[in-house]
Amino acid sequence: MRFLSFPLLLLLLSAVAVFIAGDGAGAAILGLDLHHRFSPTVRHWFDSRGFGGASGWPENGTAEYYAALAAHDRALHGRSLSSSPPDLTFSEGNVTIRITSLSFLHYAMVTVGTPGATFLVALDTGSDLFWLPCDCYGCASSSSLNSMPDFQVSLYSPNASVTSHAVPCNSNFCEQQKTGCSGVTSSCPYKVVYVSNDTSSSGIFVEDVMFFRTEDTQSEIVEARIIFGCGQDQTGAFLEHAAPNGLLGLGMEKVSVPSILSSAGFTSNSFSMCFGHDDIGRISFGDKGSLDQDETPFNVDQLHPKYNINIIGMLVGNSAIDADFSALVDTGTSFTYFIEPIYSQLSKAFHEQVQDKQYTTDSKIPFEYCYIMSSGTSNVPTVTLTTSSGSPFPVNYPIIAFPVQANELAYCFAVAKGDKLNIIGQNFLTGLQVVFDRERMILGWKKVMMSKIQALFPQLLGTHHLLILVLPGLISTGLRPGRRRGAITKSP
Repeated sequence: MRFLSFPLLLLLLSAVAVFIAGDGAGAAILGLDLHHRFSPTVRHWFDSRGFGGASGWPENGTAEYYAALAAHDRALHGRSLSSSPPDLTFSEGNVTIRITSLSFLHYAMVTVGTPGATFLVALDTGSDLFWLPCDCYGCASSSSLNSMPDFQVSLYSPNASVTSHAVPCNSNFCEQQKTGCSGVTSSCPYKVVYVSNDTSSSGIFVEDVMFFRTEDTQSEIVEARIIFGCGQDQTGAFLEHAAPNGLLGLGMEKVSVPSILSSAGFTSNSFSMCFGHDDIGRISFGDKGSLDQDETPFNVDQLHPKYNINIIGMLVGNSAIDADFSALVDTGTSFTYFIEPIYSQLSKAFHEQVQDKQYTTDSKIPFEYCYIMSSGTSNVPTVTLTTSSGSPFPVNYPIIAFPVQANELAYCFAVAKGDKLNIIGQNFLTGLQVVFDRERMILGWKKVMMSKIQALFPQLLGTHHLLILVLPGLISTGLRPGRRRGAITKSP
């Protein structure tokens, strides 16, 4: 575990090396002049390199000077005495972005290896493995991403990183994954198969450093050794629009990044994500949420642990529906899916309260109940799920809207009929900060304002609270969890 704070970096960069002759043997002793972070030497070094800001540093001996030192001490002592480590996020920042041309999934920038290489990866709570396109013989290419021509696919190569190590077959990790491989030097293989469009990723496990940043006043860089998939062969949606530059699984299994960070002592065993309706969100590892959030316990299958919660009721407008079902909270699925009879009960209750004219959509759009928006503001029924704890789970944006003709919009109730699983997807999470607390085994949530655009320019977002998405032809339904084979065999 390595932490590098900005004050320490400044101290190291400003140290002056001097050589002192040794006694008798002629050996040289390497010494360092250490300079205080507010010293004249450091101040001069800072200013001479054009960084600015040194003029605002407190003068030696003033009250402000001692106050700054005391504040620094309190921060250091507080961090060392704290019962839990600080929250972490990716070194490139905690912002996530939903990219419509890449399957409506939330993406974040991550940096891996030495020297660091940066990847735009999809974030998925419905799966566990983190993998990157690597030494490919079957990966997405930039030319295949016609809807996003400026997007460049980065490739990871173990040979290009001096901190990369292959995971051999005889490692404890590989044996725990029960891959069936043998040999001392053979690399540990993996294969993950997703339900969506015969989509899969396969390759070998590698270990390398991944860079994070503490979300405190010190803003330290943290290097964590992560085992992940060197994805040599991708199929299905990965070759087109879904996660072409890698996928970061956030699930409960030991191989997931949150599990590795917590087991190594980098963070608490919890993380949060929030989803803004302007497609901007955040992710923080170690975040346990707040005292004022609503909560409900996870309904966990110990053999195949997932972020399942129990729903005991639904409220659509003024219509209450009794229910008793389990649903997977999955950020890797763009929309929400319910199986029968839940799907019909919910969608028909919505339909009965809509006064707008029904609209027949393209068959590629997976939503059954769509309407032409009335001039002005349509009266869209509200939707709330009641969890097993009794806490209401508000659905802030139950519809999507899209243009159909000049000056005309249509909208759909953004729930599709599922095959085997009930899945609460990204659209039902929009407008919420969602906490996946794996220590207390609860899901937490509360409404939040997540972006400066949302706070400063509310007029751009309309007054009718519709999630406006311009649909580029076929809507991808995201990465739905499915049967996994090989190294991390799981079934839902």
